[in-house]
Amino acid sequence: MIVSPPEPAFATALPPWPARDGLRITAVRAIVTAPGGTPLVVVRVDTNEPGLYGLGCATFTQRWRSVVTTVEEHVSRLVVGRHPGDIEDISRAIQYGPYWRGGPISNNALSGVDMALWDLLGKSLGVPVYALLGGRVRAQVPTYTHASGATVEETLERAAEIITAGWQHVRLQSAQPGLGSYGYPGVGGGYPDAPNPDGWDVRQYLDATPRLFEQARDTLGDQVQLLHDAHSRLDPKEAILLARRLEPYHLLYLEDVLAPEHFGRLDEVRTAAPIPIAAGELCTSLTEAARLVTTLSVDYLRCHISAIGGLSQARKLVALAELHSIRTAWHSPPDVSPVGVAANVALDVTSPAFGILECYVYPQAVHDVFPGTLTPTRGHLAPHETPGWGIDLDEELAARFPPTDSSHDRWALGVRSPDGALLAP
Repeated sequence: MIVSPPEPAFATALPPWPARDGLRITAVRAIVTAPGGTPLVVVRVDTNEPGLYGLGCATFTQRWRSVVTTVEEHVSRLVVGRHPGDIEDISRAIQYGPYWRGGPISNNALSGVDMALWDLLGKSLGVPVYALLGGRVRAQVPTYTHASGATVEETLERAAEIITAGWQHVRLQSAQPGLGSYGYPGVGGGYPDAPNPDGWDVRQYLDATPRLFEQARDTLGDQVQLLHDAHSRLDPKEAILLARRLEPYHLLYLEDVLAPEHFGRLDEVRTAAPIPIAAGELCTSLTEAARLVTTLSVDYLRCHISAIGGLSQARKLVALAELHSIRTAWHSPPDVSPVGVAANVALDVTSPAFGILECYVYPQAVHDVFPGTLTPTRGHLAPHETPGWGIDLDEELAARFPPTDSSHDRWALGVRSPDGALLAP
């Protein structure tokens, strides 16, 4: 039963066409919870049909308070009173409303609403979201997960465990000297004679990483697909050098070799690199991500879909990637909520451009707070067949896991070279 539609926040938010029925959005709010230790932001969009609501991922862990404020004090007034079926028009209204647009805060707020509207549409029609995108082109989604350790030996032991559990794609990261080590906690004092003894040295990294993968191939064999993340710390020449040194080990891809400030030279790196290049998780707009595709700067497009505006934006990128023979590898670490993972999987099972999906295995507390959280089986994920995302949120339980400030800022400001210069984290 649909109750009387609410009055819109202001009349100019309404489009110049009649709604097809009496269904209306009545409330938009953000819920923040940290059952796994990482602050997760989820947007809930309610309607005047009792029990009909949608959930969307708006997680920007490092600035979650700003996203909450944007959702509840700015975006909600553009959305309340609208028909939830006008997804594209609502998305554009949220983009154009503030005039200065883009960036991870605005786009995560947009993403939360956008994903929630797709969830609502699936629920109202009684179908899973993937069915709204054209249906499956594959049964399940192969994923990769992370193996890391303080030493090469520890990393490879963890990789062997992951392979035994069914994964055939593994990202390898091994600790480097210094507090700026990525993928595993660093150890201070690596360069005792330097101005910054706790620094991270790119020369040491360029020498050590090929040795990691040489030993990995000797230990793990040639059948497993291996990946590595440089985490934006190289210049173009260093990136090309690393890619050439890694060529004998046949990586699926080498990720984030350049900081986003230098994406203008990424096509240069990709052209010279003998192994595939992946990037895009630090793109904070659709146009920025699309530029990586149209300039042929990547082999794998690796966006964080909450940071680019949600499912509506990501599905445009999927089509663009397919037309340019580029594959997708969506960003999906612990700071993507289970709702965001469900969106990733819906895109992947419906897209010929799919390449691989990152996978994080959530602790039980996350499954309790988010009933329906997807669980990998032998390294694969599959969407639910229930309407919408098939993911719910237990708000009472979520409140027992209050978020705290992210520790990323503190870590990032410790990523310095041995001479003390701040580096891209």
